[in-house]
Amino acid sequence: MASQWGRKETVIWPPQVPIYTYGTLILTIPIALTLFFGMYMMKPFLARNYTGAFIKSTAGAEFNMHGSYRLIFLAGGKRAPRVAVPDDFTAGSMMLPGGKEISVALSPVATAQGYTTLFRGPGRKFDDTTIHLWLQSTVFGGDSLLSSYGPALIETGIVVIFMLCFSVPMDFKRGKRLKYGRLLRGPEMLTPQEFNKSLKGQGLGLETDERGTIIRLPLSSEPKHIQIMGDTGVGKSTLLRQMLQQIEDRGESAIVYDPAGEFVQRFYNQKRGDFILNPFDERSPYWTPSSELRNPAEARTIAASLYQPTDNKKGEFFTDTPQKVFAHLMKYRPSPQDLVDWMSNAAEIDRRVKGTEIASMIAKDAPDQRNGVLGSLGLIADSLRLLKTKEQAKGREWSATKWAEDRKGWIFLPSAEEAQQEALRPLHSLWLDLLILRLLSLPKEGQKRAWFVIDELATLQRLPQFHTALTKGRKSNNPIIFGYQGKAQLEVIYGHMAEVMLSMPSTKIVMKTSEPTAAKWASELIGEIEIERVRETVADGKRAGKSFTLDRQIEPLVMGSEIEGLDDLHAFMKLGNYVTRFSFPHMDRKVVAPLIVPRNIPEEDMWLRSLPPEPESPVVEESVGVAANSPPTAARLPSASPSSPAGASPRPITGSLFGTNNLTPITDPSTDL
Repeated sequence: MASQWGRKETVIWPPQVPIYTYGTLILTIPIALTLFFGMYMMKPFLARNYTGAFIKSTAGAEFNMHGSYRLIFLAGGKRAPRVAVPDDFTAGSMMLPGGKEISVALSPVATAQGYTTLFRGPGRKFDDTTIHLWLQSTVFGGDSLLSSYGPALIETGIVVIFMLCFSVPMDFKRGKRLKYGRLLRGPEMLTPQEFNKSLKGQGLGLETDERGTIIRLPLSSEPKHIQIMGDTGVGKSTLLRQMLQQIEDRGESAIVYDPAGEFVQRFYNQKRGDFILNPFDERSPYWTPSSELRNPAEARTIAASLYQPTDNKKGEFFTDTPQKVFAHLMKYRPSPQDLVDWMSNAAEIDRRVKGTEIASMIAKDAPDQRNGVLGSLGLIADSLRLLKTKEQAKGREWSATKWAEDRKGWIFLPSAEEAQQEALRPLHSLWLDLLILRLLSLPKEGQKRAWFVIDELATLQRLPQFHTALTKGRKSNNPIIFGYQGKAQLEVIYGHMAEVMLSMPSTKIVMKTSEPTAAKWASELIGEIEIERVRETVADGKRAGKSFTLDRQIEPLVMGSEIEGLDDLHAFMKLGNYVTRFSFPHMDRKVVAPLIVPRNIPEEDMWLRSLPPEPESPVVEESVGVAANSPPTAARLPSASPSSPAGASPRPITGSLFGTNNLTPITDPSTDL
């Protein structure tokens, strides 16, 4: 077959003959003979030997005919021969007078009567109706020919129908391919078996409903990431469970974002050294953002993950400025509790930014601007307040920086309830972003591969490092598997970069989506094909006849409506220019750990104390108005508790790069800073 610029050039069109159906019908004959022979061999001795006579007499009885039949007789000694009946035989073997051994023996009844052998008598004329009735009642137990061999006929029909269920659709598929076009360029739709044969993958496998068929990805495609698109409940989590099972079997590490909490119940292993990052869970370790700093410049990276721009408006003053303030505060290496205290005390923040360019951004002479920045700065205080202290964590600590070095155990980021998910969103987003940042570096010799498995990416805040990981993460050999419901979800968070991000993964799995726009986009994601069709033109009149022309068209390989109509646990998968459609079984795994071990939080830390009623202000006479307008006596503000450098992580840069946390507490809020 010639090929020019990627086009398959041929004008040879195979005949549109239903070859698979014809082949099935041809196979009907040997199938029927095999089944009939099997049933024939299961019949008693006399029934086997009289089957031909029974068929002949059945046909002759319909026309009142007469025929010649040879009956089987018993003989022996001086006994007169008589016609054999079924009771004369039993299981065993015996020798005939001619020396031939047969697999039947005379019954004790026949032997007691003096019979020792049997023979087939000469042919005699009988009325077909008479001999048919005798054979039916005596030899075949009252069964007609159809009822005697009917099961074999029924079995043949079942087998043929079963084969036709496959051959007819295959002929229709082949006929459509011949009738509606020949693929010239573009992705090619393959069966799972053809997909495996084309790619020869040895990597992650997806079990399908086809017996013994597991779709294998090439090992080289794993670091190029995998995306799974589909509505809730169509089977995305089932595919993720299959992949996590194989990652565990390989002994590799995984970072699992689990908003529904179903993976932590099935894969958490305390003996492996797994971590659960959920402040509501008793198993969660101590963490402080200070432990992630290797140099002061990284403080801005943490701040950028915590403070997100609204409506994708980068450079917003009330987003950038809180980032700068937070990054500056991080240089003091505070604990989470220190940060919460500082955010609750504007004067403390003023004191810590004094003498820097940040002080002018929250100047007191611009109250609206100041209040907006400080208000935005305090948005994450609720999340930081959830974090454990060292004492509450009982000495167990974790940091993304340290974990990225040894990669011991898995990391789970679960949430048990929707309310928890909202509260944990900033922390989970920050932790994932930090892990991505730390794992972008080239792996050292002997380091495990770390997989990112993110279910429902759109439930997280914008991850500033996520786009970088998709574009450059291949070199670090840390694959990302992420699921989402549609491009529109991610466009709200990432803007126009969402389309760029979603084009990066080499393996694209598309499942059912009910949103027409998302289905159309998924169709475009799979790709378009160029089809060559034969167009027939019929002319009447003087130049009556038919003419054929070749027509080439471009159309989607998979229509958006096909994606909308997919059943649950069905998917399309594209890798390179190969596409396969498959279904897969529901996979579950035994629950080995609780979803959450509720953290024992003291009542005084959970709830605010009720305040006494505010006393009524005394009536001030006009004569003391001047005194009333004088400034009140300054109240002593609570000072931030000093904090020692946090975390057990290494600090390669020290000294003047970081600020000191031991500043003199403020006693007068009116002090000019």
